[in-house]
Amino acid sequence: MGTTVFPAVDILDGSCVQLVQGRRETATSYGDPLDCARRWLEEGARALHIVNLDGAFGNAARNVEVIRRLVREQAVFLQLGGGIRSLEDARGWLETGVDRVILSTLAIRDPRTLTRLASEYGAERVMAGVDAKGGQVVVRGWQEPAGDYLAWAGKLEAAGAGSLLYTNVDVEGLQQGIRPEPVRRLLETTRLPVVVAGGISSAADVVLLRDMGAAGVVLGSALYSGRISVREAMELCR
Repeated sequence: MGTTVFPAVDILDGSCVQLVQGRRETATSYGDPLDCARRWLEEGARALHIVNLDGAFGNAARNVEVIRRLVREQAVFLQLGGGIRSLEDARGWLETGVDRVILSTLAIRDPRTLTRLASEYGAERVMAGVDAKGGQVVVRGWQEPAGDYLAWAGKLEAAGAGSLLYTNVDVEGLQQGIRPEPVRRLLETTRLPVVVAGGISSAADVVLLRDMGAAGVVLGSALYSGRISVREAMELCR
């Protein structure tokens, strides 16, 4: 299957941004999200990782039209997270044409949502977010600890998730490289495909995750700052 490269298109107040450690006040803007998406696709990307940051911060209605335009215009695989707080929210995005929804806080609060969505749309369209800080899952914009990340991975798999998005919040946005050991432990714990985000800053990080068996890598800050390119990452993942 190989490792899929997911350029991140994180949207805050209608702009494409990158944050450090998920903190709103650290936002660096990169302009129109549609322009950013087109740029990564022109470089060869076959998938995009879209995050409605306003949704994660509690305003789920913000950016809806921008995201709908992305879905209409881009004929590539799209996975979407951020502010999906109810079964109805998730269904709405899946009906809109998003290929896969990412449930984080909602999946932890009510794992049965994963079960329902997987039965209705297929498990392959339902991803559970495992956002970990110090080995603990964190929810509600990465503010509240909710228990051991490996234990939660098992629960989310049992509930019906078709894949996991693992984000190491400790290194996210810092452009200082990944921490391989927590990823390795997760890959040994679950049978599900795992897409990894947080700290991927170089070709070496991509190669390490590829060799460990990650199903995908999300490129964020390092991509936008020019430390790694979509083309280079995709060559490494072939």
